[in-house]
Amino acid sequence: MEVVLKKMGNSTALVMPPPVLKDLGIGVGQHLTMDTTSDGRIVLTPKRKYVLADMIAQCDLKAAQPASLALWNEAHPVGQEVW
Repeated sequence: MEVVLKKMGNSTALVMPPPVLKDLGIGVGQHLTMDTTSDGRIVLTPKRKYVLADMIAQCDLKAAQPASLALWNEAHPVGQEVW
């Protein structure tokens, strides 16, 4: 399938036909990241929506506390903090 790049303001736009959007599982208004490879290919990746419950499920709740966090636990209030 041949496509044509078009000028839109100060940018260049690529118009993607509906079948291509459907094949890629993307649509109008969706946020993507775009990268290029050393061989000149364009890689589009849908931006992932994070869900707090999913992120917490990936955490090891039994992991040791980072050493840098211990300093925060020992810090004394310096302003109007409420403890």
